[in-house]
Amino acid sequence: MAGLFVLGLLAVLAGCSTEPERARPEVHGRVWTPSLGTELGRGKASWYGPGFQGKRTASGERFDMNALTAAHRTLPFGTRVKVRNVVNGREVVVRITDRGPHIRDRIIDLSKAAAAAIDLVQAGEGQVVLLRP
Repeated sequence: MAGLFVLGLLAVLAGCSTEPERARPEVHGRVWTPSLGTELGRGKASWYGPGFQGKRTASGERFDMNALTAAHRTLPFGTRVKVRNVVNGREVVVRITDRGPHIRDRIIDLSKAAAAAIDLVQAGEGQVVLLRP
């Protein structure tokens, strides 16, 4: 009987645990949130559009290539990110709604509208900096 109690207690405790990679670091008892303008990453961005229009994204929303959205591998859905084209300095704020990019050397996939806002549509990809807006 005591063995079942211990086993049940362990099951409850395991269900309450947080995965370490999803945990956010705490600073003085508060959850750490990067301050405005904090760089979140830099690298190559690409865009996606017509072939995915209307399909469900990883967040469950329907993809709209005319909305200012993006796919990122790890940022939580709904996170807003400022994307700056390092060549021309143009910026756009996007909302993370999908997972990707699925190509190793890229850090973010932008919707067609977001890519157009920073002049990446014709080139297809370009160097960007991700910032907290």
